[in-house]
Amino acid sequence: MPAQELQEEIRSGVQFYGCIEDNTLIAIMGIQPVNDVTLIRHAYVLTSHQRKGLGEKLLKHLLSLAKTSTVYAGTWEAAPWAIKFYGKHGFKLVSTQEKNNLLKKYWNIPERQVETSVVLELKRQPK
Repeated sequence: MPAQELQEEIRSGVQFYGCIEDNTLIAIMGIQPVNDVTLIRHAYVLTSHQRKGLGEKLLKHLLSLAKTSTVYAGTWEAAPWAIKFYGKHGFKLVSTQEKNNLLKKYWNIPERQVETSVVLELKRQPK
């Protein structure tokens, strides 16, 4: 992600958390409260460090910080591994119509990204 885009994401309220090994950022994930929901944003783990529990560790930490009962995660429709990851942690895919509405309501992304994305929802007990 270019530095300017990162700064814009931080200004919009995304808080990033990561894992560092040998002074290298190996995993990162963001959380963003938006109105009455929480968004999980920008989840990445270096390929060489995948399947070691880092994504799960970050997601669990972010969910512990979320103050809302509804949490959404968006990802690319062409990323079945990401969809499976969120599904493993209790997230459920929403319908295409609901996805389109949610992406326009809570995210600030281009129309092309709306068309090629999915949204997963996690309903929890309110904190």
